[in-house]
Amino acid sequence: MSLILPVNGVMPVMGEDCFIAPNATIVGDVVMGDQCSVWFNAVIRGDVNSIRMGNKVNVQDGAVIHCTFEKTKAIIGNNVSIGHNAIVHGCVIYDNVLIGMGSIVMDNAQIGSNSIIAAGAVVLENTVVEPGSIYAGVPAKKVKDISQDLISGEINRIAENYLKYSKWFK
Repeated sequence: MSLILPVNGVMPVMGEDCFIAPNATIVGDVVMGDQCSVWFNAVIRGDVNSIRMGNKVNVQDGAVIHCTFEKTKAIIGNNVSIGHNAIVHGCVIYDNVLIGMGSIVMDNAQIGSNSIIAAGAVVLENTVVEPGSIYAGVPAKKVKDISQDLISGEINRIAENYLKYSKWFK
């Protein structure tokens, strides 16, 4: 059974038609929109600050979303995929974004809409990722503008697939 706990009297709030894996952990000041999915061993810790997630966000296996006490919140837009074992920490992720497997997005980073953070990339504190771009490397740097094919073929495809996968478990 999922571990969903209040912190200081604040309970996580899930939207409609969400899937939470049996071993996912969601605690504290977390509000997620509709059609979200939180997968196996993922952790969303709204204990030290708030986490806000839009609609159709998927947090894949082993990913962690957290913040910094009294400094940063995590704000995640709509149609966002957070890949396996990624760390999203006290940052803003706009709509239609893919955060690649094993990547790290640090405090006060801003990830513009229609962007991809490549697998294994490290987005340093205060980095502003331009909308419509791909960032890769350590530290992450812009490698190219994103094509419409990648927006529909990767960002939207992965988000839609995770909606389908979540239905298998309901």
